[in-house]
Amino acid sequence: MLKNLKNFVTDSMAIDMGTANTIIAVKGRGVVLDEPSLVAVNEMTDEIVAYGREAADMSGREGRDLTVVAPLIGGVVGDFERTKRMLSHFVKTAKTGGKNVALQAVMSIVSDVTHVEQRALTNAADDAGIGKIFLMEEGLAAAFGAGVLPSDKRAAAVVDIGAATTNIAFVAKGSIIFSTSDRHGSNAINESLATHLRRHRGIQVGEETTELLKTKFASAYLPDDISKTVEVRGRDVQTRSPAAVEITSGEVYPIVEGIVRRIAERIKDSLTELRPEVAADIYDRGVILTGGGALLDGIDKYLRSYINLPVTIADEPRYATVNGLVKMFEDHELLDRVSLSELRVLQNAEPHFEV
Repeated sequence: MLKNLKNFVTDSMAIDMGTANTIIAVKGRGVVLDEPSLVAVNEMTDEIVAYGREAADMSGREGRDLTVVAPLIGGVVGDFERTKRMLSHFVKTAKTGGKNVALQAVMSIVSDVTHVEQRALTNAADDAGIGKIFLMEEGLAAAFGAGVLPSDKRAAAVVDIGAATTNIAFVAKGSIIFSTSDRHGSNAINESLATHLRRHRGIQVGEETTELLKTKFASAYLPDDISKTVEVRGRDVQTRSPAAVEITSGEVYPIVEGIVRRIAERIKDSLTELRPEVAADIYDRGVILTGGGALLDGIDKYLRSYINLPVTIADEPRYATVNGLVKMFEDHELLDRVSLSELRVLQNAEPHFEV
């Protein structure tokens, strides 16, 4: 009897589908899946042969007939069919119980999502076997996950820096006062590093190398020792042979600073949109950073000096959004209030007129 009952248990899932990673948490179990948002595809048959971390391990070292692709672009669905299959695989991996488990899920979306992008995401979730789907703005979810209480009447500012998007949200009483999104995130650092090495150092490098440079060597704040070096290996641009160069922290810093400055400028611009009471709250409380980009060395120090406000990094910043999403199942009235309806997204979409 217990086994039969288990097959009809409803799992409440929180899904943060990002360009770089998909993170799933289950109510009562916490984070159960954290995988790269990648699939490996056999180009001859168009069959997906690997998902997530297994696909990421192949990236840059694929076999002759394989290619590793990211179905999500800029935080939204770029390839519907592969997004659907990837999400279905991740949901199946995260599920408890048997095949008949009914699911409800709350998913995060960027603040400037269009109706077409929203529909693609909900259709992919529906095809993945999720019974009921709620959509919630990423900035609000990140705020709740960073410890902002839905009952707090004072405003809080949260900047969620993802791989391909940066979301800025000002939240009070469990609602968004103002939000903006930039399809520009920490992946821009990887791209700029790769471009610099190719153009100025004559070496081509892969994504794994630029990611390690960003996370282990780069800094958003001027390093104390700009002569510190690291060896970078790749392929010589001219001879196409294996090669290596040494790069200094002083050479890397301006590349990283240029990307972080763009984020800082966007935050500073958004602060000018606030009402006086909200501005006063933010002056006292400062800005909370979430997302994987918040782990960039020195980014809090850089932003603090740029916007002249306190800047703190949330605990487990990569999991702030998914932790905020899963909290919604503790208060269904709040979930109904903050989740985005299709009508609301339609109203926010740009008008289209046929001629």
